[in-house]
Amino acid sequence: MTNLLGEPPATLLPEDPATAAIEAGDDPRNVAALHPESPLAWATLAGVALEAGHDLEGYAFARTGYHRALDLLRRNGWKGFGPVPWDHVPNRGFLIALAVLATGSERLDDLAEAHRCREFLRESSPEAYAELV
Repeated sequence: MTNLLGEPPATLLPEDPATAAIEAGDDPRNVAALHPESPLAWATLAGVALEAGHDLEGYAFARTGYHRALDLLRRNGWKGFGPVPWDHVPNRGFLIALAVLATGSERLDDLAEAHRCREFLRESSPEAYAELV
């Protein structure tokens, strides 16, 4: 089915200030402390916590990254829906935060939230969904 009203233009976020430090392998705790506005820093920190079995902390870090990303998306013209392309690297902090929030929610047995986050991810970027889920 085609949306006759069309889809809003893709939202393209500005460069995340933490990207270089995360890619360099800096400690995500230090990166998040230096760049608390960075969705990627919080998403990375969430992933590390979840990998270590610290589910509550991972969930909290993912939730922080997700909310930081929502604020950033809105400041960049996003109206609550529409594409957030995976191939635009600065969007990945939001998309990763959404994926790890789904995982953290699932680990805390909040299956409705996990489902909502995965659907939101799939609707925002089918490519990110394929890569991260």
